Amino acid sequence: MRTVLITGGSRGIGAACVRAFAQAGWRVAFFYRHAQAQAEALVKATGAFALQTDITVSAETNRACAEVLATFRHIDALVNNAGVSLTRQLQDTTDEDWQRVLAGNLTGAFYVTRAVLPAMLSAGFGRVVNVSSIWGQVGGSMEVAYSAAKAGLLGFTKALAQEAGPSGITVNAVAPGATRTDMLAGYDAQTLAAIAQETPLGRLCEPDEVARGILWLCGEDAGMITGQVLGISGGRVMI
Repeated sequence: MRTVLITGGSRGIGAACVRAFAQAGWRVAFFYRHAQAQAEALVKATGAFALQTDITVSAETNRACAEVLATFRHIDALVNNAGVSLTRQLQDTTDEDWQRVLAGNLTGAFYVTRAVLPAMLSAGFGRVVNVSSIWGQVGGSMEVAYSAAKAGLLGFTKALAQEAGPSGITVNAVAPGATRTDMLAGYDAQTLAAIAQETPLGRLCEPDEVARGILWLCGEDAGMITGQVLGISGGRVMI
């Protein structure tokens, strides 16, 4: 049975991934940072294995990944989903803001992947899917730090795909558009309706739709796909 490790698994896209992989028959482990109640409910609903982990701390991440490997013996797929948003003009972005957003979206993915990759290399098989964003592709006004971090994750994806491909490991990314998660919680109904209007399909993306794309990239049908970015945005492109 295949095993997947999902970061940021207690809410939003991460929780949708936990449910999708569990329903597809995978053994699921996930990391979460703060949302303990949601994590416990998800464990009860899916039978997943959850660890409270701050992936922005290297030593803590190494310990948590080692525990997952000791429990399941192998990790066949890694979904780097954990992320931190920030809506702020560049001149108002503090050093702490910048470091926090980079750590939550990019450095954490580096720490987790570095900890998991040796086991995949030994097995000669692996799937890595990084959750970026449409803003990592085209940039978002008042989201410079977030856009930069998510763009960095795309560079990370493409470079690691080249490096790990000869060992049977695929590395891809998804780039969701506006998705109905906590990151949109601060927007009023009128703003959300305007965002939906700007999307060719006329609606916001649902977390389950992103999760299904990630599940597909981890499956056998995507075995020849690596170094790619799957846009899950309803056709929304802003330049």
